[in-house]
Amino acid sequence: MRIATFTFRSIPLRPGCAGADKFALELYPRLVARGHQVVAYNRLFKGEAPIGDEYRGVVTKNFYTPTRKKGFDSILHSFKVCWDIIVHDTADVVHLQNGGNSPFALLLRLFGKKVFLSQDGVDWKRAKWPWYGRLYLRVTQYLTAYAPHAVIFDNVFCKSEFEKRFNKRYDFIPFGSEVPEDSLDESILDELGLERGGYFLFVGRFIPDKGLQYLVPAFERLQTSKKLVLVGGAPNPSDFERRITGTRDKRIVLPGYVYGSRTHALMRNAYAYVQPSDIEGLSPVILENMGLGTPIICSDIPENRYVVADTGAYFRKSDPDDLLRVLQWALANAEALAENGQRGKARARAMFSWDAVAEAFERVFADSAGARHRAPPAAASAPQARERAPHASGLAPSPVRPTGSTKAAAPETVAEHADANQR
Repeated sequence: MRIATFTFRSIPLRPGCAGADKFALELYPRLVARGHQVVAYNRLFKGEAPIGDEYRGVVTKNFYTPTRKKGFDSILHSFKVCWDIIVHDTADVVHLQNGGNSPFALLLRLFGKKVFLSQDGVDWKRAKWPWYGRLYLRVTQYLTAYAPHAVIFDNVFCKSEFEKRFNKRYDFIPFGSEVPEDSLDESILDELGLERGGYFLFVGRFIPDKGLQYLVPAFERLQTSKKLVLVGGAPNPSDFERRITGTRDKRIVLPGYVYGSRTHALMRNAYAYVQPSDIEGLSPVILENMGLGTPIICSDIPENRYVVADTGAYFRKSDPDDLLRVLQWALANAEALAENGQRGKARARAMFSWDAVAEAFERVFADSAGARHRAPPAAASAPQARERAPHASGLAPSPVRPTGSTKAAAPETVAEHADANQR
């Protein structure tokens, strides 16, 4: 197949990249390895240097966007890319991410392209968007439901919501969790003055959705000599980012954007990884930390509970006081916390594989007429995890409290995953 893809920032990764870019970095080279041609369109801003024209077999094309205004930069980039795909016939199959790009799915279909869209959450609920952005995303959900040949969700709860609303069947394909552990660049520990097991970690964008407005004040009240490392930043300068980076707590380390083996070294050596999100899809950062055996502390939103199940410690969403309580529990129960990390690693390896993800996308792309009506083999809902997680209806069980004594059920395999979704 000849495949084109856009609506992420860039591959390879550069400052400002996030989960969509990590997803692209893992998926598209694997599709090339399976014999397909892939063209990836990078979005650059004025003053940024081009990133080359090839990455692990993926042809990369760098298009500049004249504005950094949130939302408009992506729309302008998408128009330019669609023109290139249509005029120069660079692909037969086009893969987009996020429902805000669904109008371009309709445009590309009019010119005979097979179009597939990945949706990772309920975008219009994300606080990072201004009011007009949320309105646009709410309106375009209807195009998301019908314009592409198929819609692929990494979030079983969002998938269920769309299926009920639009009376259609969609695909579910999760992210992978593998991280190469034999090439971690641990020099970053010395550069940042960190000790193994001597810090809590967060990796992500500094935007309200990610919950740093709860984590920073909770940690500032925590009595500990351990540090808090906040890796990342805001894709565009913001008052929110300035408030977070303006902390006076000298234990909080702000290294900016860190990628690849250096990020994985920070994950592997953290005392625990903290994900305080208000909204998530299926978090690739949580999966990578789980894959490395790093204990997880996270908000009790359904998306987090689906991935982590009973291998993590939860606090009430948007509640810095409860987050402080769980951080205190983690410090007082190091053995139980570490045990959670090892059970999380076993769960991640059993359930989430990037190679299986690539195979699943290949099957969906190859069978646009039928794939969206059944689950591809590498993906599915996880019955055991779904029982432990809140249901899509929003009727959530009581938050899981960290006790360190609960044993995880044996994680279901990918095959069991798929069999359950096909029943």
